[in-house]
Amino acid sequence: MGEVKGSEMLLRRLNKIKPYLAILSLQFGFAGMYVISMVSLKHGMSHFILATYRHVVATLVVAPFAFFLERKIRPKMTLPVFLRIIALGFLEPVLDQNLYYMGMKATSATFASASANVLPAVTFIMAVIFRLERVNLKKVHSVAKVIGTGITVGGAMIMTLYRGPIVEFFKSGGVSHHAAAATTTSDGSSDQHWVTGTLMLLASCCSWAGYFILQSFTLKMYPAELSLAAWICLMGMVEGAIVSLIMERDMSVWIIGFDSRLLAAAYSGVVCSGMAYYVQGVLNRQRGPVFVTSFSPLCMIITAALGAIVLAEKIHLGSIIGAVFIVLGLYTVVWGKIKDRRNEDTNKFGDQELPVTSNYEKTNDANNNNITPATT
Repeated sequence: MGEVKGSEMLLRRLNKIKPYLAILSLQFGFAGMYVISMVSLKHGMSHFILATYRHVVATLVVAPFAFFLERKIRPKMTLPVFLRIIALGFLEPVLDQNLYYMGMKATSATFASASANVLPAVTFIMAVIFRLERVNLKKVHSVAKVIGTGITVGGAMIMTLYRGPIVEFFKSGGVSHHAAAATTTSDGSSDQHWVTGTLMLLASCCSWAGYFILQSFTLKMYPAELSLAAWICLMGMVEGAIVSLIMERDMSVWIIGFDSRLLAAAYSGVVCSGMAYYVQGVLNRQRGPVFVTSFSPLCMIITAALGAIVLAEKIHLGSIIGAVFIVLGLYTVVWGKIKDRRNEDTNKFGDQELPVTSNYEKTNDANNNNITPATT
């Protein structure tokens, strides 16, 4: 009995930490994608083509699993669901990713991953608007979520408006692509590109947040996470190909070899589209869109280290100060979310355990003593 109880307790603990392990694993995956994608973009790959090939790979990987594993539980496809899938395929695979790649190309992989930290705040605001998140200003944890959102937005503004001196954490003999760009222009065009790239990154975050909100509503109508991920990859591939054909008239850009461009498409397709869409869908359905976006600071830290080592990128003081504010605000929001969930669990199950246990014990006592329990 002791071994059975011990295994049950272990399984319960694993079930509690599984969402956190899943979302943390995704952050490591995204950090690798930022660096690999930046290398491919620096080697001349079009971001439109990268986004399209990324979802070609994702569709080929995810679709077979979705077809066989969810064939018995997959709901019937309806027109409202299909229209939502089309919108999902445009919001994240096309709009978000292309804006993100353009912004990252104009700034840096480190800055791009750091700017993604505003995503939880934007998602929280949208979730409140669409009534997916509740705010009660009489409760401390609800006030914490609001204050944390404000701090996060403030940190993003600092990163946008203030660059400051370069802070070197890792000594490198290489020259960053921003330093090289700065030496070619002396009329401030580098700063102009930085501001434009920042605006693209913020627009990307808004599109990504909208994707999570719409995904939450879609999962209520189509509760098959793996199949939904496959549909989103397919729609992203089709819509991305249409946009690429419009924006890229030179057909030679579609040709890639066995180099960093193929690696970027394969890695981001498998890890950051196929697997990510499925895992995010499961967590979105279980915990809500705000939880899914709550761990991006870890990705920023990993990407900063990889960007400084691999790409010889320079980290500015403004990015560090803004990132500190973003992390503080973000985990204030997470603390409020944890308190919310505990209160919901208490309200649902707190008053039900005692009567059930009491009746069960009375029946067992009556049976053990051969006494017929009194009826009420």
